[in-house]
Amino acid sequence: MNVGIIDYGSGNIRSVSKSFERAAFELESKVKINVIRSAQELKNMDRIVLPGVGAFADCIKGIKNINSLYKTLNDMVLGKSVPFLGICVGMQLLANYSNEHGRHNGFGWIEGEVVPIIRKDNDIKIPHMGWNSIEILKKHQIFENIKNGEDFYFVHSYNFNSKNKDYIYSETRYGGYITAVVIKNNIIGTQFHPEKSQIFGIQFIKNFLEWIP
Repeated sequence: MNVGIIDYGSGNIRSVSKSFERAAFELESKVKINVIRSAQELKNMDRIVLPGVGAFADCIKGIKNINSLYKTLNDMVLGKSVPFLGICVGMQLLANYSNEHGRHNGFGWIEGEVVPIIRKDNDIKIPHMGWNSIEILKKHQIFENIKNGEDFYFVHSYNFNSKNKDYIYSETRYGGYITAVVIKNNIIGTQFHPEKSQIFGIQFIKNFLEWIP
């Protein structure tokens, strides 16, 4: 199995790739972790990972600046149903648009918008940074061997507001409810960083590698 982690200049690629390598090693399976920097490389992947750190507009620009990458990504994920994982801003890019520093179009793969986290009391600090427990709303293979209430690591200031709540599989509480995991067909997005979430983050990655949509 070839797993492609897309490097478009806006992700903590080394941390993500090392975590995927560890997960693959623990599975004792024939998984090759590849860092992808071109559309041609992407075409050979069996699974696709899109990390994202920083501003939404910079991330979408970085992807579209690589020749044919955006089109190939759409062809692979929507056309060929290749399993996909978006991490942090990589998840937010799945929305129709984001309201971060203006209005910016996303992929539109999961209908919704990215909105600022609302500060409801003085105890809530923005950005949301640190460990928070997740609430698993629906059973799914991605949560295999992960119990409700386990802690994962978050770093973000914006929330994915899915129009269809059926696609929200996990939430975390930070003032109000924050979308933690969205799933639609062969597409998974996670607001937390599995690569920074230690034992349960590695388990999440292992589950993605074994997942059959």
